[in-house]
Amino acid sequence: MTETPHHPAPAPVAKLALWTAAGLIALLLWDASGGDIALARLAADSSGFALRDNWLMSEIGHQGAKQLSWLLLLALLVAVWLPVGPLKLLSRPRRLELALAPLIAGLAITGLKMLSYSSCPWDMKEFGGLAIHLSHWQMLPDGGGGRCFPAGHAAHGFAMMAGYFVFRDIKPLLARRWLLGALLAGLVVGLVQQWRGAHFMSHTLWTAWLCWVLLWGMDVLWRKVEPTTQTLNQELT
Repeated sequence: MTETPHHPAPAPVAKLALWTAAGLIALLLWDASGGDIALARLAADSSGFALRDNWLMSEIGHQGAKQLSWLLLLALLVAVWLPVGPLKLLSRPRRLELALAPLIAGLAITGLKMLSYSSCPWDMKEFGGLAIHLSHWQMLPDGGGGRCFPAGHAAHGFAMMAGYFVFRDIKPLLARRWLLGALLAGLVVGLVQQWRGAHFMSHTLWTAWLCWVLLWGMDVLWRKVEPTTQTLNQELT
């Protein structure tokens, strides 16, 4: 009798749901706290944000991080056919998920931004702009340019949480490390944008939560499709 390889079961849905709900409650509490303006005041005054055009913040923390994320996505796409390291442990459909899910999540965040009335901190009257500060949930024009919620650049880091979902059932430790790395990357980029005046902290935090939900949803769908894909590949070969 041939033994079937055993892999640890993925994290129970109830546990993931608990984390997701806890994150949502924390975000709602942050929105209600008024912490966005308080943090923004640490980085700006009535003349604006001193680090808005700082070379290190703008070229490295902003543009450099964006370019690095695109290179990483390209590498993951190549690895669908030419896997290296722990990626060899994943089936090709799962490697494809790892390459495409971050891209889809990032595009979704960008789409939400384009529909948003919320302006950036540097557009606020208190910091030298024209807009008034309104909750992003009021969904009303605030006198500024809008299109600033959620945080697009932080999504370049947070979208990489896809690695947690594809590895969680075969390499739990790697999955947790991947998750931590993605969270740290998104938070660092978010803080850079916070200090430049491009986003409030809530923009970054909501991006993290939305990316998590989107990636989890895509993983659920991918797990339903993957067995069909593997069967088709076997028939074709």
